[in-house]
Amino acid sequence: MTSKPAFLTEPYSAYEHTMVRAEDPEITRVGPGTPCGEYLRRFWQPICLTKELTDLPLAIKIMGEDLVVFRDFRGQIGCLELHCAHRGTSLEYGLVSEEGIRCCYHGWLFDTDGKILDTPGEPQDSTLKDRLCQGAYPTHEYKGLVFAYMGPAEFKPPFPIYDSYNWPGTRIVASHREYNDCNWLQVKENCMDPVHLSFLHTRTAGTQFTDEFGILAELDFIDTPVGMSYIATRRVDDNIWLRMVEFIRPNIHQFGANLENGRVEHPRQPPIMCQWAVPIDDVQTVKFSYRIIPDGMDDIPAVVDFGQVNDRPYEERQRIPGDYDALAGQRDITVHDLEHLATSDVGVILLRNFLRKEIRELLEGEEPARAPVDENGYTRTNANDTVMRIPAAATEPEDIKLMRETGRKMAEEYVANPPSLPKLPD
Repeated sequence: MTSKPAFLTEPYSAYEHTMVRAEDPEITRVGPGTPCGEYLRRFWQPICLTKELTDLPLAIKIMGEDLVVFRDFRGQIGCLELHCAHRGTSLEYGLVSEEGIRCCYHGWLFDTDGKILDTPGEPQDSTLKDRLCQGAYPTHEYKGLVFAYMGPAEFKPPFPIYDSYNWPGTRIVASHREYNDCNWLQVKENCMDPVHLSFLHTRTAGTQFTDEFGILAELDFIDTPVGMSYIATRRVDDNIWLRMVEFIRPNIHQFGANLENGRVEHPRQPPIMCQWAVPIDDVQTVKFSYRIIPDGMDDIPAVVDFGQVNDRPYEERQRIPGDYDALAGQRDITVHDLEHLATSDVGVILLRNFLRKEIRELLEGEEPARAPVDENGYTRTNANDTVMRIPAAATEPEDIKLMRETGRKMAEEYVANPPSLPKLPD
């Protein structure tokens, strides 16, 4: 039986969708050996919070792989395959040791790099520990998050330090985990869908941010050295409010203040959050974030977290849905063949094309582009909010043109000439 058409043109024709096409595996499936999974594995991925590493091992699942993370008594962090190389017992029940972790079942001791240090019960002349290793991934701890590199060892990139981590007048704090019951891609597509801000967060579900987010923005998109960004410009009285949200390859985005209203003129402000959407498997995603907190503030406002997880009664979520509900409601994995993409989906289309191109290049043997590092050690990014006093043009069409030209000019200037930052310490 052949697939039914995705486009319906007659009333009462749902039967035509009973044989739907599969989801788009090239950019959604993330297990080992899949095109998208291999792409994501070429980058450092956050896997847990530093504070989660106690005297007990932490069992996790990332991109379909069962792993155990621990900090040994030397302070070194290991990320090993969950099941012991000896008989397969889960190392989540292992004993964190002075050096590495010891399996509870027969006492085999594994170092943080997977080397076998001890095989008690074996003859003294046994060479097992010299011939075998437990599967392990390199780790990097940075400001409250633990990262792992899960790709081929020969292609391991340097750990990137984004400028937003050390922006003057701010500090970063690792935020809590957030879970989404859906594929990683639809979580990340949300960051390139600025139109939803004017409906989901303002008009249709009650004002979750500021009323000014309900003003439909003039939209444009720009390639950046780290990925891509949307350019949204809004008219707020005599001001033009420029907002840039940036997608950073392969699964990061940064965004500005959700309590901005565009009414007070100010220069470029840095993002308030840097967030990863890390696949647990094909149908579950965990988000890790750095909150970028201005000096003098204890934290960023709680409104940023509204509707991000399944933590409210179902009826309340129906009446006032948030991002979690909109994203999980697209199915576990969105079926792209059943979508009807429109003008407002340009950012989603560009993001999918961006990822598809990089994944196909990797399949052809070309490693993903690495973001440039400036003379002070930073990888520069571009998410921001800027409010400029620029009175409206004489007519609405002229003002739309003014907003678009202003937004484009400012975005290009930010990308070409990022502000100077102090040199990173050696």
